[in-house]
Amino acid sequence: MSFSPDWLDLRESADHRARNAELAERLASCLADRDRVTVVDLGCGLGSNLRGLWRALPARQSWRLVDHDPALLAGARARLAAWADTARDNGDALVLEKDGRRLEVTFSQADLAGDLDAALGERPDLVTAAALFDLCGADWIARFARAVADRAALFHTVLTYDGQETWEPPHPADPAVREAFVSHQGEDKGFGVAAGPAATRHLASAFAARGYETHVGESPWRLEAPRDAALIAALAEGQAQAVAETGRVAPETMESWRAARGAATAATIGHKDLLCRP
Repeated sequence: MSFSPDWLDLRESADHRARNAELAERLASCLADRDRVTVVDLGCGLGSNLRGLWRALPARQSWRLVDHDPALLAGARARLAAWADTARDNGDALVLEKDGRRLEVTFSQADLAGDLDAALGERPDLVTAAALFDLCGADWIARFARAVADRAALFHTVLTYDGQETWEPPHPADPAVREAFVSHQGEDKGFGVAAGPAATRHLASAFAARGYETHVGESPWRLEAPRDAALIAALAEGQAQAVAETGRVAPETMESWRAARGAATAATIGHKDLLCRP
């Protein structure tokens, strides 16, 4: 399971706008008495989650970015170096200065499906991820929650798809396309049968069973043309391709939907953020 750099770059601005500010503030308050924090970011892609979360964390941050795709890890390193006020190499680590904060970042290739312990490391203060868990199965999520709880770490994830979509202008096939897309998303992506829109519920339940306090917040994409026209078009095309693979919507209907959606003026795509604290 991997995503193209073009898609990850295209969605970053919408992702950052959508993050739930209340949960970010709760996370910041959990760590307010610390001057340093260690963070593991799972499925890091091009490093967008770090760029979206760093302001909520203490002044000295040690990040380990984990992904199975070495090309994405290399892309994350390059983008973070360009984003920071200053950047220098320190062995395998990248040391960044950004608005008075110091971030030391390392990059780790790991198979999240096969070896969670290797991915998580020993005892991070915070485990985080973005747009990951809707692709994971309920059994894997339960194992993941156990592994995080064994380390007594905070957990914060953002932008988990919740199945809610509104497109403007509406199209008669919207309900059928959404249903088929959710069905496609529920296929095995390497982590068991994917939880899809139920992922946040599975995560919250699994962490609550480990004694964690859980908080859920809405984080919908609110897309508008022309600002988000390229993302709207890419999202529509990706959904159309996925739905076509299911065979659940007639080809002529999909062509009509694809044409309408590629020129949509607005879309709201539902996501949820989650914060779990021991």
